[in-house]
Amino acid sequence: MTRRILPLGDHALLVELDDLDAVLGLFRGLDATRPEGVVDLVPAARTIAVLVEPRILPLSSARSWVERAAPLDVDATHDRLVELEVAYDGEDLAEAARLTGRTPAELVAFHTGSTWRVAFGGFAPGFAYLATDRPLDVPRRDTPRTAVPPGSVGLAGAFSGVYPRSSPGGWQLIGRTDAVLWDETADPPALLRPGTVVRFREAP
Repeated sequence: MTRRILPLGDHALLVELDDLDAVLGLFRGLDATRPEGVVDLVPAARTIAVLVEPRILPLSSARSWVERAAPLDVDATHDRLVELEVAYDGEDLAEAARLTGRTPAELVAFHTGSTWRVAFGGFAPGFAYLATDRPLDVPRRDTPRTAVPPGSVGLAGAFSGVYPRSSPGGWQLIGRTDAVLWDETADPPALLRPGTVVRFREAP
């Protein structure tokens, strides 16, 4: 695994990795061994930002820790589980199924039968990119919507996601949930945080 560590201002490092699988493994390894002075770990598709308080953990020490950290497999962790109940009546369900060579029922079975994991946060507070070990490749809509209703469950590329609030978006919408994804009064405010395991259940 290639691991390139770059400075990111005076309070952070940026770790560049080969792919999302490498990000997920190293994120779990870092999160399990984080020393005092690490303020946050922010994964993305191919990077992890390591935010530190230099008065407690100098950047040189943080760099040494990142260099030594070993990735952790899913089986070696005990990640938090969130179950989301979904009504699979999305406007794009039939089209998303067609694009993946499935019937709508088969696509719902794939979605509920897969174990999803929060890979990284997205474009809005509370939005999480969910990855699975058997991804589809679902094209985004040719014309994005100007407003996607909150709670909409979608597919795009290899990811699934849930819109925490109304916003523009081009994901294929396959259902909806009443779960609250972002609550500013909660600690932490995001329901779905990196590393969280997510399972979808079809609403009766």
